[in-house]
Amino acid sequence: MERRRKFVLAPLIIAGLVVLVQYFGSERFVNPETGRAARVALSPEQETQLGLQSYRQVLAQEDVLTGGPEVDLVTRVAQRLAAVTGDAARQMDWQVSVVRSPQVNAFCLPGGKIVVYTGILPVARTEAGLATVMGHEMAHATSRHGAQRLFQSQMANTLMQGAQMSVALGDLPVDQQRTILGAIGAGAKFGVILPFSREHESEADAVGLLYMARAGYDPRESVGFWQRMAEASQGGQPPEFASTHPAHDTRIENLKALMPRAIQEYEQAAAGKKP
Repeated sequence: MERRRKFVLAPLIIAGLVVLVQYFGSERFVNPETGRAARVALSPEQETQLGLQSYRQVLAQEDVLTGGPEVDLVTRVAQRLAAVTGDAARQMDWQVSVVRSPQVNAFCLPGGKIVVYTGILPVARTEAGLATVMGHEMAHATSRHGAQRLFQSQMANTLMQGAQMSVALGDLPVDQQRTILGAIGAGAKFGVILPFSREHESEADAVGLLYMARAGYDPRESVGFWQRMAEASQGGQPPEFASTHPAHDTRIENLKALMPRAIQEYEQAAAGKKP
């Protein structure tokens, strides 16, 4: 009779206990705009330090514009948006740079370091369109999404290491070990990591929409911007379940659902009232 194959659970149990320690030992952050609570792996000071380091590395490798209409435009939008980010940005040291590049891209690093590539300006088309993408990127920083993703990655890695050790110490055929580990890895990616990334993107859309409205930019312009982004991607976006970002149609529908509150903020800003 063939002997029964074994799967050793002890390393996986230990990994689970380590995850519990990581979870309860981490900082709990509540987004002041959305009320969503999350755990973060870094302090605001650590985020600022890492963001500044990455910012310097990016600028050292790129063709950074020092003046001109593109710089004036991006700086103006950044200043208007930064002025309405509120308590979430009290520790931010906002800085913005414009990079000459055909890339359709912009990002904001932890701590408030913003980089805008000139390739995105034709897609933005208008100042409000640019405020859409810049507000979105700045919302990633104020929402501390980088520190949240690092925390999620640490927990997932801990569990994966425990699973790998459990499989390695067990008495299972090599092909069965590979199947188990592949299933665990796929489950972590498609069931945990990618959904969290899409949640962060949707939250940045929501918060960025409020920022642009408070800064006096018509939030309805955001829909046109993302429609143009969809056209610029030329269908190259992967299926939503396999992507870190929501599908363009999903993003646009979510923005439309959020629009009533954003328009209210926009009208208050236009009337000179405090949001």
